[in-house]
This record gives sequence, structure tokens and C-alpha cells, in this order.
Amino acid sequence: MTGSAEHSSVDEMPLVGESLALDLVNTTFIDGGLRGVLVDALAGPADLDRWCARRLEDFSAPLRPRLAEPATRAHFERFLELRHALREVAAAHVAGRVPEPAHLRTVNLASRLAARWEELAGPGSPASVTRWAEPDPRLTALGEVAAAGVRLFGGGAGQPVSACPAPGCILYFVKSHARREWCTATCGNRVRVARHSRRHREPSAG
Repeated sequence: MTGSAEHSSVDEMPLVGESLALDLVNTTFIDGGLRGVLVDALAGPADLDRWCARRLEDFSAPLRPRLAEPATRAHFERFLELRHALREVAAAHVAGRVPEPAHLRTVNLASRLAARWEELAGPGSPASVTRWAEPDPRLTALGEVAAAGVRLFGGGAGQPVSACPAPGCILYFVKSHARREWCTATCGNRVRVARHSRRHREPSAG
């Protein structure tokens, strides 16, 4: 898989390792907390290449070798469209409301691109080969990201999705254990420091 050799904000994402769906959503983040700046790590196709490369092991094994060609502008725009839909579905999930039909449709249509099956390789060979309904491997990758979102928000993951409550944070994470409150330790530390500072600024009673 090719990617830009130059610096990319993909390398500065504060939270990685969540579901592929949430990891795509989290390519937009706030750098600097409450008074920070919004960063979009996916500024162009080369950043999409880098993001896919960083998460390569999370794509299905048969697909990985097919992701060698660089992404096009059309691929990039499809991923941005899916990212927006997944963020809206995540926000609705956290708020306990039904997502907009248009966002569900975007995720569901993209998820179909992941469809694949096994076939026997041919006479004289005991091996099987993987076939995809979608011939473009980048769109198949898009489908696998969407399918991860379907599993996550459809209840298959068995763990709740949370929005980080730290002021100035817009990241989502799977609450993998009951004591996890923040997306990262950085957010947790920032909130504790702010609370400590407020207590010391407040005049004592009496």
C-alpha cells in the first residue's frame, strides 16, 4: 500500500485501535482541548492511504494484498461520505435517538460492498479463492468499514459506544470496561487538572 512520505495528521490521531468504524469517525479530532483547533486527518487521498495502512491488519486477510494501489479522489470522497454518516449514527446512538434514514442508508449501501464468498480454485487444485461482489478493492475496504459500523451499532459488539465527555473532545470509543470514562488518559488528566484548578480558584465558604 502506498502513502505519502510526508507528515500526515493521521500519525497524530489521539485515539486509535477502536472499531474500524469509530477509527474512521475519529479521524476528525480537536487538538488542544477546549480552546484547541479542529483537525481533519483525512485531507486528501494520500492520508486515506496512510490511514488504511495503519489499520491494515483490521481488514480481512484476503483483501490486504489488494490495497496496494493508491486511493483516488473518488475513493476519498466516498470515505468522507461514510465518515459523516457514521458520525451521525454514533451521535444518535449515544443520544438514544433513531438515526436519520439518509445516514442509515449510506452505511447500509456501503456495507454491501464488503460481500465476498469462497470458490474452488479449479480442476486439480484443492485450494479455494476469495471472490468479491465489488471489483474495486478500495470500495471493498469501504464496505468493511461500514460493515464494522453495522456490527457495532446493530448490537453485535455487545459493548456500548460512548462519546468522550471531556470538554473540547469529539471522539467516540467503545466502553470496554465499566471504569473507562474518557477516550484517552490525556482527556481524563485534562479534566482532573481543570477541576483541581477550579477548586483552588473558588473562595472558601465561611
